[in-house]
Amino acid sequence: MVTTMNVDTGLPRMLPPIPQDKTEKTDIEVRKRNVFTVLINKSDKLLVRGEPMDVTVLREKTKEFVMNPNNDPNLSEMEEKEIPMVGKYNVSKGVVSLQNDRGTSYQMYMKVQNELVAAYNELRDDLSISIFGKKYDKLSKEEQDAVGKAIPQRISEAEPKNVGGKK
Repeated sequence: MVTTMNVDTGLPRMLPPIPQDKTEKTDIEVRKRNVFTVLINKSDKLLVRGEPMDVTVLREKTKEFVMNPNNDPNLSEMEEKEIPMVGKYNVSKGVVSLQNDRGTSYQMYMKVQNELVAAYNELRDDLSISIFGKKYDKLSKEEQDAVGKAIPQRISEAEPKNVGGKK
């Protein structure tokens, strides 16, 4: 028996580059404040940075974490960079780390994924409009690259776990 899926869409993710020297391991230290941990348990409940959260506020909290508008020491660090076509811009060092339980429903997993990606899309749209006067998806490839460097989409997914036992 052969099973096929009639789906022509997927989740766009950029994989890290292949290390030049495979024997050399690169340890990237990510400070705790730069990690926005999102856990989904088998009951489809969210735990974000150790606090219960409703999925309806996840997008705004993600945007707040990434942009850290008030320089909050509990949100992501920012690093000023000179970006061609953008100029000097404070780039977030933040990473969104998503992990779900094996019992998490597919609907909840996709809902959380959509909110996280939408947060980055809205931030990129805001910057695109302020600099180029149009939304991110209407920009040229070079303009999109510049905005992407200013607001890199850093979403990391860990292997699912059996946190709360079997569903």
